[in-house]
Formats: sequence, structure tokens, C-alpha cells
Amino acid sequence: MIISITFIMHSVKASITFSLADLLNAKFSNMRSLSFFCCIAACAAMLSCNSSSKAPSSEAIQALNLKKGSIIWCGPSGGNFGSVDFMVSASPEVKKDFDQAIAMLHSFEYDEAEKAFAAIIDKDPSCAMAYWGVAMSNFHPLWTPPNEAELKKGSKAVEAARSISDKTKRETEYIEAIGAFYDGHDKLDHKTRCLNYEKAMEKMYATYPADKEAAIFYALALNTTASPTDKTYANQKKAGDILNKIYGGEPNHPGIVHYIIHNYDNPDLAELALPAARKYAAVAPASAHAQHMPSHIFTRLGLWDEAVKSNLASVNSAKCYAESAGIKGTWDEELHGMDYLVYAYLQQGDNERAKQQWDYLRSIQKVSDNNFKVAYAYAAIPSRYVLENRQWKEAAQLELHPASFPWDKFIWQKGIVHFARLMGMAHTNNLAGANNELNTLKNIRDKLLEQKDQYKADQVEVQIKTGEAWIALKKGDQARALELMQQAAALEDATEKHPVTPGEVLPAREMLADMYLALQQPDKALETYEQDMKRHPNRFNGVYGAGLAAEKSGNLQKAEQYYTQLRTIGTGKGRPELSAAQKFLGGAQAKR
Repeated sequence: MIISITFIMHSVKASITFSLADLLNAKFSNMRSLSFFCCIAACAAMLSCNSSSKAPSSEAIQALNLKKGSIIWCGPSGGNFGSVDFMVSASPEVKKDFDQAIAMLHSFEYDEAEKAFAAIIDKDPSCAMAYWGVAMSNFHPLWTPPNEAELKKGSKAVEAARSISDKTKRETEYIEAIGAFYDGHDKLDHKTRCLNYEKAMEKMYATYPADKEAAIFYALALNTTASPTDKTYANQKKAGDILNKIYGGEPNHPGIVHYIIHNYDNPDLAELALPAARKYAAVAPASAHAQHMPSHIFTRLGLWDEAVKSNLASVNSAKCYAESAGIKGTWDEELHGMDYLVYAYLQQGDNERAKQQWDYLRSIQKVSDNNFKVAYAYAAIPSRYVLENRQWKEAAQLELHPASFPWDKFIWQKGIVHFARLMGMAHTNNLAGANNELNTLKNIRDKLLEQKDQYKADQVEVQIKTGEAWIALKKGDQARALELMQQAAALEDATEKHPVTPGEVLPAREMLADMYLALQQPDKALETYEQDMKRHPNRFNGVYGAGLAAEKSGNLQKAEQYYTQLRTIGTGKGRPELSAAQKFLGGAQAKR
């Protein structure tokens, strides 16, 4: 090994071309050599993020327009975001602050993480990795892509980090990795740049096997670039293997449990994430997102009591954060938690509490940020309520709310309301109105294709085929109706739900089963409900539908099984299906 070391005694400055990770991964011939190199590494740690090296100009730092202020949290005193030990060359004081910032970053507390990195820059503007942290805080890979302002800030932060000479080789590679995402953002699409970042992190993971943070961020990158149509879940399984190998030695690391949940957030793997889901909120109690995220797995597994508790805590934490931060309007994380909360209430048959949330949503006129999550909650909460309850007349009359919201920027979410209207009109025999809504959905699909957003276009195509199927049924073309509904179910089965959402507004395969029931084919309906429940366990309508189909087909044993299941999950009030199930069970018991 050749190591270049230059000492300048008057300034007590060292130029060193290896990092602590290099030392950990190197082989030494004797302990004297190891001691020498450890001494040099300690010198580097004191000098890089706490040195007199040339920092970006004050003008360059000011141009970043960094978020600043006190770190805000809502949870136990002390602001516990979990335990992180990032290998950064820094003084002990800066290292502690850096670890806190990384912990917040791992829980997607992006605003607070940026403020923490900005505070480090204030203390030591020559700390290159603090600028890396700013760039990472504006990336938010599993959420919506960075907007133009965030892309510019991230790019400037990378430029500032690159301009600082006093950094280790490993730190340089971290900076270049996130640079691979921001570089060429005016020419390359978001997906390509995410793949570029993933490849850079893969290289880091291979080069520095002792660097746990490189492994964790690589696992997140794999999940970011996973294809929603890959039913082998290759990226998710690879990332899960990486995280699980580290988990035993880092039980309180927020990123590990958080990313395990994200990687296994699908019907086939969700069970693997249940232990992490039940732990994450306790690992990072100061994070509103950590209170919410476990509900992704609870929702996948149909654990509605746990999903409700998780999102009640999440919503309360979000309200606390908004008040503490002085946010004008409702914080988007509150609406995100409400979306999952309403879904869980509906699966419990609890119309009363679900309606309370919808009424509260209608009172919200201003939010902190008109983004993807907000648009989805505004569209999905009312649509779910009327569709799950088969309130077809109300569905046909559903309006976009609030009217002042920039819906044209969120046409996929806007399409959810048009889909609800279409289904309402089809079921109330307003076929002219249904066809108008169908044409609106087709226009939305075409615009999404023009934007090269194939995933969302396919989701709208499922709605289009579903609408066409029920219109065909109302026209008396049963064969065509079933053919279209089967196509819709197959298309939806071939892809995954968006990671932000709790699930489809109405599962297409469940609606196919509904159609079989409507056509007096209970055996086919039962088979189809059971197929859908493998992907959507404990869905209220799916379980009730299976019980009804079993009852109509004469399979009284299965009918009793599903009605009993419905009574177990249906803890709420306001659903006539619960009364029907109870009546059947009472009759079955009397016959014994």
C-alpha cells in the first residue's frame, strides 16, 4: 500500500489520501503499522470537517438558501430519531451533530435534516459532507421527484462539496454518488438519474464493505429503482438481504427498520417486515413518519387495529410538528396519515369514524405544500368512502375538493374522482354521464403517456377498462363486460400499488368478483374473491363478498367462516353487511 502524507507544521494541516474505511478494509503486516496509520487517521478526523481548509465563498453558501432554525420534533423529550454512527472525518462535536442529521434523513425528515446539515455548515463551512447531506435532503427518492428549486439546491450543494479539497477518498465517492443523480438533471430523466445513483452506491458498497451506511443507502437506492412490474421482487429481496445482515448489530438504526418496511411493502413479502413494522415507531419516536410507516405493513396484512393506532399517532405527531414549525396550513404528512386512517376505518366497517375524517378533510382549505401526497388524500378519501359503501348516487355527484387546488398538476389523482363518478353513474344507469367520465379518463391516460409516465397511465387504464366493463354490463353485453373486467384485473395484478398509497381505490379483481355475483355466478365469484384476498387480506368488502358468494352457492361452511371473519374485523358501526353476517351466523347457531 502506498500512502501519500504531507505535513505542514506551521498550519498543522495534513493531506491524506486514505479514509478510516480504507484502514478498516486494509491488511497490515504488523501492529506497529496499524498503530501508525490509526494515528494518522485520527489526525485526519480532527482536520477535515474542523479545519482551516478553503471553504465555499459566503456568496456560494448563501445561494443555497438553506433551511435553518431549531430542530423540531414531536415525541419524547430529547428528540430521539434513533442511533446512527456515520464514518465521517469530523471533530466529536460535529460528528454528534452529523449523526443526528443522518438519523433524521433516514426517517425522511428532510426539512429537519437539511436544517441540521445547515447548522454544521454554519459551524464549519469547509465540511464537505455537510453539503452532501443537503443534497441528500433534497433527493427524497421514494417520494415525488425533486422540483426545480430542489434540483438546483442539490446541484449547488454537490458543487460546493466538490470544491472542498480536504476530504477523504470515501467521502469524495459519497459526494460523487449523489452527484450522479443531480448531474445533467436538465437533460436526463429522473429514472435514469436514480439508476446512475444506484450504480454509484453499488460501487461504494463493494469498495467499502465495513461501511454500514454505504450498505444502507445502497439498499434504499435498490428499492428506489425497483420496477413496479417485477413480480420476482429482485431489487427488494437483494436490498432486504443487505439490511437484514446488518440489523442484528444495529437494532436501533432508523434506516434499517424503515427500509426493511419499504422493501417488503408488497403482498408477497409483507410478512417479513412485520417485526420491523412493530419496532420502527419506538426506534425513532420523534419522527412523525416513523409513527406512520409501520401502517404500510399493517395495511398489507389486514391488521386494522394496528393500522389505526399507527396513523392516529402519526396524525397527532404531524399536527404537533406543524404547530411547532409555524406551518401555515395543514402539513402534508397529516393528510398522508389520514389517507391510511380512513382506509383502515373502512375495512373495520367503521363508517362513523371514516366520515369524521372526511368531514375534517373538507374543512382543510390550505396545506403546507400542494404535492403528490396531498392531491392523493384529497381525491382518494372521499372516493373510497362512497365506493366502499356502494353509495352510487353520491359517487356520481362527487366533486373535486378543494376547487382551488391545482388539480391540473396532479391529473392521476384527479382521475380517481372521475373514476368514482364513472362508477356511480354506471350503477345508477346514467350511461351518457358515465361515457363522459370515461372520455375524461382516456384524456388523462393520454396525457400521462405524453409525459412518459407509463406506470400511472397503466393505473388509469385499469380504471378505463373497469368503467367500460360496467357500462357494457348495463347495456346487457355480459360477455364483453366480463372480458373487460378480466383484462382490468390482469393489468392491475401485473403491477404494484404506488408506494405512497394504502392500496387501490377499489381492487379490480374484487370488482370482477362483484360482477360474477351480479351475474348470478356465485361459484366464480367465491373463487375470485379468494384470489383477491391473497393480495388484499381482511378487506371488508372482499370478506363479505366471499361469505355472500359461499352462501349463494350452498357452501354454508365457508359462508360461516367468512361471516365470522367479517364479524372479527368489523368492529365499527354503520355497515348493513355486518347485520347480514350476524343474522346468518345466528341462524347457523340456532340450527345446531
